[in-house]
Amino acid sequence: MAREKKCVECGHKVKSLFIQYSPGNFRLMKCENCKEVADEYIECELMVCLCLTLIFHFQLLNFCFLVHQFSFFFNQIIFIDLILHKTKAYRHLLYNGVTQETLNVQHLLWKLVLAYLLLDTYRSLLLRRTNVDDSSVSMCLASLEILVNVLSTNFAFVLSFALAAKIMLVMSVDASRRKEILLGILISSYVKIFLFAMPVWDIPVSVIFIVDMLVLTSNAVALKVMTDSTTSRCLAACFMAHSIRFLADQISGSRSLKHLGSVM
Repeated sequence: MAREKKCVECGHKVKSLFIQYSPGNFRLMKCENCKEVADEYIECELMVCLCLTLIFHFQLLNFCFLVHQFSFFFNQIIFIDLILHKTKAYRHLLYNGVTQETLNVQHLLWKLVLAYLLLDTYRSLLLRRTNVDDSSVSMCLASLEILVNVLSTNFAFVLSFALAAKIMLVMSVDASRRKEILLGILISSYVKIFLFAMPVWDIPVSVIFIVDMLVLTSNAVALKVMTDSTTSRCLAACFMAHSIRFLADQISGSRSLKHLGSVM
């Protein structure tokens, strides 16, 4: 994503997040703007990397379980802060965590697009299961209808989101900027993974729309972090895009059910 690092507290650009004097001896840098630690999440990541290095170097296999637990606990902290919509967690993830230096952003973008479409397909399957009797519907034809529905609704979402962002927000529209915004929207749609809990705990279908609302608000927070716009403008842009997506989903879904009914 963006090459520059940012302070998770105020969003000001920083030259570096930490200075490492020797393995295990580092100092977190403070932001010149707000005078706070630029990224408090980095400390846990550095400790995990140090412990893993020591384990592989000295073959201390007995400590692997402890490091795994510590890493799992740190990931839980990040995940909880993301669910609470804390802007500092989003800044850490979007600017200090996902960078061109640490991974291939282009490959990550394609993987996220595929995961996003798969989760949307699973969402459509959950809704269709409650509205259509699977025993009376050709699975091959139903799958094709779902695929067309998912692709068309997400195409409408991308176009409407681009239009809403251009109207509501002041932002550049170069190719790298569009890729950055798209990557941020995909990452902030992580809430969709909660859909996998529905068949396990027999959660009512209405929870799907609660998840959709959480995705909307999460997208708004990510958009605010990446554009430095006001919360109201980001919410308005995301609300417009998700509303058009919802309407496209309803229109496409109703046509699919009518078509399936006529065929069967």
